Parts: sequence; structure tokens; C-alpha cells
Amino acid sequence: MTLADHRKGDDAGSARRSGPRIAVVIPALDEAQSIARVVEGLREQVLLASGDIIVVDNGSTDGTADVASGAGATVVLEERRGYGYACLAGVLAAQDAEVIVLLDGDAADDPDDLPRVLEPLLDGEADLVVGSRVAEPGSRARGSMTWQQVFGNHLAAFLMRSLYGIPVSDVGPFRAIRREDLLALEMREMTYGWPSEMIVKSARAGYRYREVPVRYHRRLGVSKVGDTLLGSLKVGWRIVSTVLRYSRWKPRKTATARVSR
Repeated sequence: MTLADHRKGDDAGSARRSGPRIAVVIPALDEAQSIARVVEGLREQVLLASGDIIVVDNGSTDGTADVASGAGATVVLEERRGYGYACLAGVLAAQDAEVIVLLDGDAADDPDDLPRVLEPLLDGEADLVVGSRVAEPGSRARGSMTWQQVFGNHLAAFLMRSLYGIPVSDVGPFRAIRREDLLALEMREMTYGWPSEMIVKSARAGYRYREVPVRYHRRLGVSKVGDTLLGSLKVGWRIVSTVLRYSRWKPRKTATARVSR
């Protein structure tokens, strides 16, 4: 099935609409400038014709929640500050969803890449799909990541490849996983270690990992942490320490949904 099939809404796209219920979870902190564009872009996707778009407001003071609601999203408020807290709140709120998609609310991730991220999961070829911003030359816009972010990302990916044998090129935020499988990982990193924890634990649990190339634009608005050297170092340390922390982790149970696929 091609991406054109998904976007044109032909017979293959119609079949997808009757598939598993999908919820997109968007953690957001002061993203009033960009959140409507993200939500509206997602609402145009055929795969979300019967799905949910959940924006988790993580303590915004710029009216992000109102803008998101006005654009058609379901808004969840999470007062505990932290990227992981916001992601988890959205996952828990999506009680009817079978598949969870995560992406950021700053318009750096491209909603039109949703079919590409979902396809391996919906086709039963992967259990965790992560969008790679470096898999294809030119997919990452100039200035979309600072050199500190690029270095930290490469280091985390290198450690995952070396320690766990996971074919990781990028620890990007745009990803898809079945809700049951995600909950089975018992996520604990409530700040910026969340994305790395998910990849490491999924490998320890035996999940099939897949990367797909995605585009990455310059964000709208101001970065909350990554544009300063100190902020980047803090985030980088959190990510790297998370990669190392779960080297002995084992799941208490294997998600039954994967056994039957």
C-alpha cells in the first residue's frame, strides 16, 4: 500500500478507516502559535477519519488549550511539568484507542507523514515505528535542530545500536505503537528521557523496531529548552542516562496482542 492510497482515500484508504482506532497524542507547552496548524493538518488525514487528536496542555500560559480546542482537538490538562508526564496523560486519556501516535506540537513534525509512520504497524510488520529525521538527505530543514541537539541525538542512537543492537538512527518524537504494548513498557521517565526509554524497553521486551524517513521543519515559536547550551546538556544527559539505566529491565508480561500478530 502506497502513501498515495492513504491520502487519496481510495478503497485501500477506506479499509484502513475500519481498522484499529487511532489516537494522536500531542504534548504541548506554550504552543499557541503552532498547535492549530498541527491539529488541522492531522484532521485532513484519512487514517484519522474516526480517530482522536488529543492535545495535552502541560501548563501553558499562552492559551494553547483554547487554540487546540478551537481547532478540533480534545484537550487534556496535565499540571505536572514534564514531556513524559504529558505523553502519559494523553495515552491514559485515549482509553478507546488501540494505536497511539505521538508527535510534537511545534509544527516541526509533518502531519502528512502520518501514513508513513503508521503503515508498518498497521500492516503487522513492526511493533514500534519511529520517524527518522536523518534517514533521507534533505529531510531535516536547515536550522531545525541545534548542533547540541544533533550531537546528543547521534550519541543516544549510537549507544542504542551498540548496547542493544537496535537499528536506531534518530530518537525522534514522531512514532506509533499499540496502546497495549506501550502500557506494558511501564514508562517511568517523566521528562525528556521518555522517547529513549520507549525504544530501549521495547527492545528489551522483544518488540519489532522499524524506522521510516520523515520530514522535520523549523519549529514555530520558541524552544523550551534545547536552544541553550545548558538546556541542551541537561536534556542530553537525561537521554543518555536513560539509555544506560534500563539495560537490565525486563517486562513483567509480554503484550498478548503481539503474540497473535
